[in-house]
Amino acid sequence: MIDVCNIFKKLYWLMSVQFGIDLRKTFRAFLGFPRYIRDLFRFRCNYRGRLNLLPCLHDWTEEDEATKNEYFWQDLLVARWIFKANPVKHVDIGSRVDGFVAHVASFREIEVFDIRPITTPIPGIIFRQADLMKPVEGMAGYCDSLSCLHALEHFGLGRYGDPLDPKGFERGLANMASLLKTEGTFYLSVPIGSQRVEFNAHRVFDPRVIFNLAIENSLKLSALTLIRDGWRLEEVLAPEERFSDLAGERYALGVFTFKKFSKAISQPS
Repeated sequence: MIDVCNIFKKLYWLMSVQFGIDLRKTFRAFLGFPRYIRDLFRFRCNYRGRLNLLPCLHDWTEEDEATKNEYFWQDLLVARWIFKANPVKHVDIGSRVDGFVAHVASFREIEVFDIRPITTPIPGIIFRQADLMKPVEGMAGYCDSLSCLHALEHFGLGRYGDPLDPKGFERGLANMASLLKTEGTFYLSVPIGSQRVEFNAHRVFDPRVIFNLAIENSLKLSALTLIRDGWRLEEVLAPEERFSDLAGERYALGVFTFKKFSKAISQPS
């Protein structure tokens, strides 16, 4: 069965975000223009100073959508968890600098590894340019806290200048896990649902793929939070029992919390 709603959402995203043609915003602007003209004349009747025109035609009708965005919620949640945990050294891989990284930098130092350069010095942020699809030499057990939010699903798709590699996410997760000390915590968010690549935007993972890959790299799942429809939070109890159902869904953002265990410990089956 064709999901017409999802098709229209993708077309809207493609036209507005990639080509800069937002028909919905254009329509709202036309609806708002008469109000702008009315308010302009009313204001001018009581104001005699210099007046330049700079129409803002959307702010009185648009709902604040920032709080119905999964980036907003993942950044807020994980930053709060890190504040509570107060690790010795926290490292982030590829998360949003203007969101999650800035949140954490507001209360503690954070190191950021990203394939893209950051040329502006930012207080509280130590930056290293690195491709995590390649091993980071000499940094095994480097930190006791690690995050990678909404980034792993892009590894190997070339979207951010990274080399094309269908197994890029596998190499990336393995190299990230090597940075973490035993008993360290890894916060990872990725889209989950029916396994697929939506080239070159991202991957959507069957959660069992992430779970099994984590175990292969000495990471044990300790918690899973879902973010649905951009803002609805769900704490998943007994996640492994839900994986099969979640793999049949179209999309949710899975925020995984892993603990690194010693390789000497027998791995879960």
